[in-house]
Amino acid sequence: MTRTVQCVVLGSESEGLERQPYPGDLGKRIFENVSKQAWQRWLGHQTMLINEYRLTPIEPKARQFLEKEMEKFFFGDGSEAPPDFQPGK
Repeated sequence: MTRTVQCVVLGSESEGLERQPYPGDLGKRIFENVSKQAWQRWLGHQTMLINEYRLTPIEPKARQFLEKEMEKFFFGDGSEAPPDFQPGK
């Protein structure tokens, strides 16, 4: 049986994640409030941030930046693309 959550991104009841995708309190909040579909949206957005800002996720500053953006994406006003970002065609 699949687990459902009231997704904070989609604004509707949707299939939930199978396990906590991130450690700590933020990961717990995501597990309880974010759907699989919304998590996939975040992964795409995170990839764009890593590429555009040329981040190295192993570096502590990059991880801190991505964690703050993740929190904004799910529970804040949203995570913005860099000002000069041009989506591919």
